[in-house]
Amino acid sequence: MSFYLVAASTIHLVGDSLFEDTVRTGITNVTELADALSERIERESADDFYQRLLSAAQMNGGRLLVVDMDGKVQFDTFDEQCGTRLGLSEVYTLLRGEKGSDYGFHLMDGGGREQAPSILDPITRRDISRIWVGSFTAALFSGEARIGALVMIVPVQDTVDSLTFVQDRMTGIFALALAAVLIFAYMISRIVTRPIAELSAGIQRMSEGDYQHRVHVPGRGEMAQLAAAFNQMSEQVHNLDEARNQFVSNASHELKTPLATIKILVESMIYQDDMPSELRQEFLGDINREIDRLSSVVGDLLTLVHIDSHKLRLRREMMVLADTVRESVKRLTPLAKKRGQEIVAKIDAECEMFADPGKLAQVCYNIIENAIKYTPDGGTIAVTLTRGGRDAVLEISDTGVGIPQEDLPHVFDRFYRVDKARSRDTGGTGLGLSIVQQIIRLHAGSVTVQSEPGKGTTFIVQLPVK
Repeated sequence: MSFYLVAASTIHLVGDSLFEDTVRTGITNVTELADALSERIERESADDFYQRLLSAAQMNGGRLLVVDMDGKVQFDTFDEQCGTRLGLSEVYTLLRGEKGSDYGFHLMDGGGREQAPSILDPITRRDISRIWVGSFTAALFSGEARIGALVMIVPVQDTVDSLTFVQDRMTGIFALALAAVLIFAYMISRIVTRPIAELSAGIQRMSEGDYQHRVHVPGRGEMAQLAAAFNQMSEQVHNLDEARNQFVSNASHELKTPLATIKILVESMIYQDDMPSELRQEFLGDINREIDRLSSVVGDLLTLVHIDSHKLRLRREMMVLADTVRESVKRLTPLAKKRGQEIVAKIDAECEMFADPGKLAQVCYNIIENAIKYTPDGGTIAVTLTRGGRDAVLEISDTGVGIPQEDLPHVFDRFYRVDKARSRDTGGTGLGLSIVQQIIRLHAGSVTVQSEPGKGTTFIVQLPVK
């Protein structure tokens, strides 16, 4: 469009320039000729004046006509319109005294000559059998009185043909430029839209459940960054989908196992009428423990659901973390003594903070209880609370079996167990550490684990203090 506007403006400027020269030359010639003929029109005979008119027409390369004040042609070097009224507006502006000279351009019969053909003729449908002529007029005077007008008609078709040639050249260049732009635009659009199409296809496949699909967009531009972000999102959605499926599977298994045990025990009691009272009491105790286990799993699941749905609200208040740690140690000391274990608590800072006392008590209790469960009889659990900069640092170490290096990244995963058989024996649900991690994150803290097989495990909790 820009090229078209430039081309049209260029043709217009060239045309104006060419026709301004033609008009200037024509007006000058007809004015000079009218001045010369005005002195002779009444002094010479009609034949002598006509001969002089023919000679002047040949010199100017055109046709001369003399028109009286009524608009009738008195002399015509072509002897075609003598006695007829000449209907040219540029003549009547002179006869009315509005101007001393004037001009106009008209299409006339070419007498066998045609306009130069143009590549735009099929569109414009112009009549090339007629040619353009310029009509230049000047007033004739007798003394001070205006007695008529001199009309000089000269062909300007050469000038029009030059403009047609320029127009055709510019049209050809425009067509080539347009074709080049379209091809270039198509190539660019293909380059630009290919990654968009690939991203669109990836989104479509992802909406159909194919979370493993990845898109590849080379380069480092915005589209490549968008593709990388999409791939990262796909990876996260894939991981979430797998985690959801694994979570459902693990939750179903955790609920199914105690339910199956309860069913077996209840059926045994139903179909054994003569069951000894001691055995019946033992079965009832087992059922009670399995129900407690079911209640624990359901409670932990509900806690995680509340955390995931952002419905868990912290009831913050000013609290002293050291008091919470001491209370947890006090409550779990009897359990440790049953196994001949010792809990050694070292409180170096009180760590006053704005937090949820109940949730942090759950954190301390779960980690210390976990340490007791996985520490052999006669082992030691060390609980240390210190101040590190603007954080409270709680370390809980044990002398247990430790955790293999390949299992450390997964200890906070839901239902993950390093030793499934031992976990079943201890009654763990595999959700405690996941809940611990979520609670600490809600408090803008962090929890990490360090372990070495055979030497024990250390959990490190960092929480912002006042």
